[in-house]
Amino acid sequence: MFESLIYSVEGRIARITLNRPDRLNAISAGMPGEIAAAVDKANSDDDVHVIILQGAGEAFCSGYDLKDFAENPGENEGIQEMPWDPMVDYKFMRACTDNFTSLWRSYKPTIAKVHKYAVAGGSDIALACDFVIMEETAKIGYPPARVWGCPTTAMWVYRLGAEKAKRMLLTGDLVTGKEAQDMGLILDAVAPENLEAEVMALANRMAGVPKNQLMMQKLMINQAYDNMGLSNTQMIATLFDGMTRHSPEGVWFKDYAEENGFQEAVKWRDSGRSIPEGRDRKVDP
Repeated sequence: MFESLIYSVEGRIARITLNRPDRLNAISAGMPGEIAAAVDKANSDDDVHVIILQGAGEAFCSGYDLKDFAENPGENEGIQEMPWDPMVDYKFMRACTDNFTSLWRSYKPTIAKVHKYAVAGGSDIALACDFVIMEETAKIGYPPARVWGCPTTAMWVYRLGAEKAKRMLLTGDLVTGKEAQDMGLILDAVAPENLEAEVMALANRMAGVPKNQLMMQKLMINQAYDNMGLSNTQMIATLFDGMTRHSPEGVWFKDYAEENGFQEAVKWRDSGRSIPEGRDRKVDP
């Protein structure tokens, strides 16, 4: 049924495994919809009580597969020629946001099992789960907050509060699983060899609870976040994400990636070197 992931069930626990290991499980065009379809499949299965989300291979998820979007000249799903239509961009990105947050809206609890990396769009996916358990040495963050991105699920602020969310998104820094646990971003950070056991301990503990009880408790807690404006915040974040790709600085990033390659553009973005600003996009000495 799926091209970018593997769905399996053992007892009362469903597993969704992102399965593009050759690309570090980078998000393909079809992956967001397949995640939502797998979540729906688990919610429709009366035998399933808990969902685990994990990544195959060397990482959980390295973010959107942007190499082609950034390097190839001209328009694509992520970039338009000027003047650009923000609603075209919003429709595409809102669908991705809604598909990721199917993990949050799921009637059954979801656990992200994170190894090595959950960065950029990969952090959107992980933080949309009810629980995140990471390797203590794994890395999580949203580097495109520096240029060419805004986290559309907006879960950073709801998990961290204003000051710590700003600490992450105004720098684009990555933090380790241990640092993420200390700041309250995730539930737990464990030694890599203990990751599966810790995830299964939590999953099995919840799997013994009746499905209706799990559903009621989760709906009640999520409603508090809805009352705080989660949907409105996601709308703004998704609009801003499109703006970051069409701002003067976003156009510079795309031009630089076309000329020098996406990896070189990312290296500049993440180095701390000043990013050229304004329509003239002059480079600081």
